[in-house]
Amino acid sequence: MSTDRKVAVIVGSLRKDLHNLKLAKALVEAAPAGLSFTFIEIGDLPHYNVDLDPTPPASWTRFREAVAPIDAVLFVTPEFNRSVPSALKNALDVGSRPYGHSVWDGKPTAVVSGSAGAIGGFGANHHLRQSLVFLNMPCMAQPEAYISSINDMFDENDKVKSEGTRKFLGSFMQAYSAWITTNAKK
Repeated sequence: MSTDRKVAVIVGSLRKDLHNLKLAKALVEAAPAGLSFTFIEIGDLPHYNVDLDPTPPASWTRFREAVAPIDAVLFVTPEFNRSVPSALKNALDVGSRPYGHSVWDGKPTAVVSGSAGAIGGFGANHHLRQSLVFLNMPCMAQPEAYISSINDMFDENDKVKSEGTRKFLGSFMQAYSAWITTNAKK
């Protein structure tokens, strides 16, 4: 890739000791050259309310301005009740408004879900993809990434313990880099 691509990393949980934040950092570490990453905070975004559009909260403006110049988005999310956490859905809504001014439009994306359970956040992963289709974000279909047993995945230094998992994360990020190249707007 001749041009560095700017990738936003959005972690879908607000929990203090985030396993999915550790996973996001492991994905960034496994990424090939040519991608630069910015973690974008979603925890301070008030619930989206169209009545606030004329005078948006400062955190909405900060968020929209952080996402707007980004080339692609990597979502890393846990699963809450077979869906995405409300903070992540709210971030999608804040970024998609006001109507006609979505910061998401056309940005290539990938979804990685992680949970302590055996199905690795499958429900959240696919539920998020439904919203991304509507937001016109080309979402990488393969490889899929449902990371199970995330609570046992990291050592005391927050590094991935399994060599096989490290290899999978690397191959996922290689594929995502190619996806960005193929689908980037510029």
